[in-house]
Amino acid sequence: MINFAKQDVHDLLKPQEWTFPVPIVYGPGRLSEIGKKCADMGIKNPLIVTDNGSSDLPFIGQLKDYLVDSGMQSKIFAGISPNPIEDDISAGKRAYHAGDHDAVIAIGGGSAMDGGKCVCLIANNNFDLWDFEFEKAAPESGGNEHFPKLITIPTTAGTGAETESTAMVTNLKKGMKFCVWHPKLKPSLALLDPKLTIGLPHTLTAWTGADAMTHAIEAFLVPGFHPLCDGLALEGLNLITTWLPTAVHEPENLSARSGMLVGSCLAGVAFLKGLGMVHAISHMVGAEFDTQHGLTNAIILPVVMEFNLPGMEKKVERMAATMNLEDPSIDCFVNELKKILDAIDIPRSLSEINVPLNCSQRIARKALLDSAAATNPKQANAEQVQKLIETAIVKAR
Repeated sequence: MINFAKQDVHDLLKPQEWTFPVPIVYGPGRLSEIGKKCADMGIKNPLIVTDNGSSDLPFIGQLKDYLVDSGMQSKIFAGISPNPIEDDISAGKRAYHAGDHDAVIAIGGGSAMDGGKCVCLIANNNFDLWDFEFEKAAPESGGNEHFPKLITIPTTAGTGAETESTAMVTNLKKGMKFCVWHPKLKPSLALLDPKLTIGLPHTLTAWTGADAMTHAIEAFLVPGFHPLCDGLALEGLNLITTWLPTAVHEPENLSARSGMLVGSCLAGVAFLKGLGMVHAISHMVGAEFDTQHGLTNAIILPVVMEFNLPGMEKKVERMAATMNLEDPSIDCFVNELKKILDAIDIPRSLSEINVPLNCSQRIARKALLDSAAATNPKQANAEQVQKLIETAIVKAR
């Protein structure tokens, strides 16, 4: 029997600093409360930020109607790309000021929420977006009042972006994705309504769900003593692996959609600890080839796990237990991940999504510069990362 309570005594005796994210409201149908929630925060004229594929989807009309019913003005900015770029954010800032808005409601998948955060970062100052790069010292903002109030509403169960301060943006000049953030920009509210995820296509349900699973696993494997994040990662992993295949194959199943949305949120909070090499590689593949982020993660996941997990048997035992696996070995755990990926129709190689083999050296070099590489549990050099990428391109599983 695994002793979950036993911890390294050295960790228990060290000073620790842990943070927890933002107010979260959850439940089917709770989008209907958005007008009251805005009024309670003094919001009168929010800018609705979403991606360029969502402007005509039903949840946008529902959101607008609920705001109108509460006597509020609003406008829609639907100019966020699937992999957001700097020009999208600049256009969002112009829309924010043109409409004299006082808040941002970011609704959609991870791209929409990242776009909304980025608009908030630069809306009320003259900083360049890249001044907010994660690896740089945060610009002096003057306090929370310098950022618009931000409400996040996920309509996919995958990114976990609704509780985070961070956002990913592609720098087209460098062909790389960068993480931007400011510690004082946090969502004032994350609203989770699983009804909004019903109707999500089979493919997006699978891809975003696999993204959430990757978050839970990579966050748990990040070194360091953070029982809040580790507990959330394990509970998120349990919910995701329990409900993901059902959500994909029974898209109207509200219980499955609910379990996935909660699991995704918990996994999103968990990666306050950091992520790992799956994300480091995926970010750079997405920046160069405009691949869907969750799908890219899903393909790469078993390749990186086979590299990372040897020597991490105790953590694998805990993940295996939360997934109710009888065999807690590394091989069994990785094989179970592969079975889940097969069950939700994830391609078996990056070449199937048009990533060429000749990019491997270039992507490896960029991946090692990604902030997620710094928290990977096992150090890797450029040659090793290149090998991982080549395996993922040719035959990931």
